[in-house]
Amino acid sequence: MILSKFPVILAEKKLRVADVVRATGMSKSTLHKLYNEDSSRIDFNTVNELCKFLEVQVGDLFVYVPDDEHDEGK
Repeated sequence: MILSKFPVILAEKKLRVADVVRATGMSKSTLHKLYNEDSSRIDFNTVNELCKFLEVQVGDLFVYVPDDEHDEGK
């Protein structure tokens, strides 16, 4: 399973989703889905804009956790 570290990055940078929406013009619903891990897919342009705005690499934004490890954490 791919997990988003978007909420962690925002917290570290003391930003809110609304700040990212204002700065990038990206959809509020898209960013909230990513923040709440409700997304089943994400567009490369969205990833590009997030990496540029947050000054991170793709690997900083997402992490792979095998499904069985994720299920054990519940």
